[in-house]
Order: sequence, then structure tokens, then C-alpha cells
Amino acid sequence: MAVVTMDPSVDPAPATTRNRRRKDEWGSPTTYFIALLVIGVTLGPVAYIVLGGFRDNSQITDHPAGLPHPWVFSNYASVLQSSEFWNDFTNSVIVAVFTTAGIVVLGLMASYVLARYTFRGRGLMFGLFASGLMFPISVAVTPLYLLIKQLGMLFTLPGVILPQIAFGLPTTIIILVPFLKAIPDEIEEASAMDGCSRLGFFLRMVVPLAKPGLLTTGILAFVAAWNSYLLPLFILGAGDTATLPLGVKNFTGEHSVDTAQILAFTSLAMLPALLVFTLFERRIVGGLQGAVKG
Repeated sequence: MAVVTMDPSVDPAPATTRNRRRKDEWGSPTTYFIALLVIGVTLGPVAYIVLGGFRDNSQITDHPAGLPHPWVFSNYASVLQSSEFWNDFTNSVIVAVFTTAGIVVLGLMASYVLARYTFRGRGLMFGLFASGLMFPISVAVTPLYLLIKQLGMLFTLPGVILPQIAFGLPTTIIILVPFLKAIPDEIEEASAMDGCSRLGFFLRMVVPLAKPGLLTTGILAFVAAWNSYLLPLFILGAGDTATLPLGVKNFTGEHSVDTAQILAFTSLAMLPALLVFTLFERRIVGGLQGAVKG
């Protein structure tokens, strides 16, 4: 009796089933079309601003949607040689770095207490931080202005940094608490048996294990602080302490007839936040996924 053997490399499924399987693997063309449409709508204005900085005013007037021809590099060179740009850039770096550091450090400490300690009112405190997500900074900008004025911090960078830290804490705590809750109690018990103090456990174990969440919250805080406009507008005004978002407004007022230079200034102002978000996009997604799993 002959035995029939089948080649394992041959798929026994019908052709229609194989085609359907391939379609399921690649997804629906409609999904790709919608994704490309969203990408185009999102990146279109950014590409227009960046390419507009490489054109002169006559090119922009004659062909608003055209490509640079010829390419003009003097607009970016002029902005980079401007002391106003570097002054605003330095202020933005100071505000973004100190805001990010304050949000990450204070958020980690508060999240550690809420996640690892049991005490009366813990749920209420967590709910209080979570409710902060419902109140954007625009709602409190007028009371903040009056408070900062009373404290004598008007037209100073700390007057912007401290409120931004306060408004950035709710998001940070919501993300970090699941990370810290997911740390097994056995690790803390083993550390205590080895003579490690609670502070030592926090520094040696909690901080390294919470690194994905810290990177996520740090990147989000940096981008938000860099792009912040409303609070610096009220607190800093148009003086020497202005940040880059305010610098764009001031530069636009001073060079209202030079559209090409305005586009170049705007491109350089948004470039750092755009690069940080692009380079660490996977870190952000991974940190948020870890928070959901925790």
C-alpha cells in the first residue's frame, strides 16, 4: 500500500483562504489610507514651515505651496546669528530642564508613597491628583498670575517653572503608580532582610525598575514645558526672560513683512521638541504600555 506524503512547504489551504490570510496579516487598505491621511494632515504644516524657511518672500508670494527654487539658506543663518534667538533658546532650555526635573523627582516620590504605603486617605489623595487632569492651566492662569505677583516672581523663570511642575504632577503620578505597584513585595522584603533601609530600597531598586516610566514622564514633561505659551505669556511678557514660543510672537511682530525669516525662526523654535519626541517615541509608547499592564 502506497503512503502519500505531503511536502510541508506546500500550504494545503485553498487559494482563497491563503489570500484572506495574507490580507489579514497586512491589514485593510482603508486603514492604511486613513493612517496616511492623518500623517499628511499632521506633518503637512510642519513641512510647509520648514521648507518655507528655505525660500524668499517673492517665492512665497508667487507660489505659496511650491518648493524652494532656488534654496535660500540666508534665512536660517540670519536667525542663528541673532542674539534674540539664543537668549530665548537659553530661557526655554532652563524652563524645560528644571520643569522636567521637578516633575520627575517629585512625581516619583509621591507615586512611591501612594503605591507602596497603606494609610488612611490614600485613595482620596490619589483621586485628588487624578482630578488635576480635568483642570488645564488655562483655567487657573489669572489666579496664578496674581499669586506669582504677590510672591514677587513676576518676569522671572521660577515664576513659570513652579506652576508648570504643579500642573505636570497629575499625569506623572497616574503613569508611575502602576509601575511601582507592580514591583513584587518579595523584593522589598529581601532587601530589608539584607539590611537595606527604605531609602536605600527606593534609590537602588525602585528608581531602576521605574526607569521606563520615568523616561516617558520626563519626555512628556519636557515637550510640554518647551511648547508652553499661555503661562509664559502672562508671567514673562516680552522681556529678556521670554521663551522661544514667546520669541516667535515677538519676532513675528518685529519682522511682519519678512515671512520667510518668520518661518525659519518658527522652524528652529519647534525643532528641539520635535526631535526629542521623534527620537524617544518608542520609549513613550513602551512606558505607557507598562503603566497600563501594571
